[in-house]
Amino acid sequence: MARGTQERAADAVPERTGETIGDVVFRRVRADIIAGVLAPGSKIKLEQAKERYSISVSSLREILSRLTAENLVRAEGQKGFEVSPASEQELRELADLRIVLEVHAMERAFAAGDLEWEGRVVAAHHKLAAAERSILSGDASRTVDWVRSDWEFHRSIVSACHSESLMMNLSSVFDRFLRYHLLAKSFRGQAVADDHRALFEFALARDSKGAKEIIHRHVMSGVEHILKEMRLA
Repeated sequence: MARGTQERAADAVPERTGETIGDVVFRRVRADIIAGVLAPGSKIKLEQAKERYSISVSSLREILSRLTAENLVRAEGQKGFEVSPASEQELRELADLRIVLEVHAMERAFAAGDLEWEGRVVAAHHKLAAAERSILSGDASRTVDWVRSDWEFHRSIVSACHSESLMMNLSSVFDRFLRYHLLAKSFRGQAVADDHRALFEFALARDSKGAKEIIHRHVMSGVEHILKEMRLA
């Protein structure tokens, strides 16, 4: 995945109604970390970051402190802040946590999902499959669309779980896991599209057992792909 693609992925942060400047900058910094624009282990120089994000140093400190709660940033006492390093241990921990949270949310959604939920799943998979077909045919410009559509698809499947806390935690873990995929800078190929198609079919059939097996395989094959592409401590 090209550097320019990572930067475009980070820049694709739409504004939301009623947001403060601090909220917008928080999401921009977070997106830059997830996309690898701010590299793992790099120092965050407040004066430079102040200019990049057009915000005061005091507000920037507050934002970086908030990001420590997700382990995306590390506070170094009087030394300032750095982007949390990437490691094999964290990658595997995130994979395990994602599987637990996503499977639990999915089982709740399968039990409660209605016709509107099915419509969301169908629409989300349609968009994701279109992006995957384009990438597999050689159109790397659709990678940003795929990154966005990948989460939208997985989120649509669990969207009927009726637990805001569960969705928030899953979203955070998903993004932190996604950071490793973006750092690996490569698309996993046809196997990803096949997994998504199978998961789509199991979701509409409310087949929890089949979907659980796909989620586990999908996530763990992602881990192996990342470890193959990256050298992690």
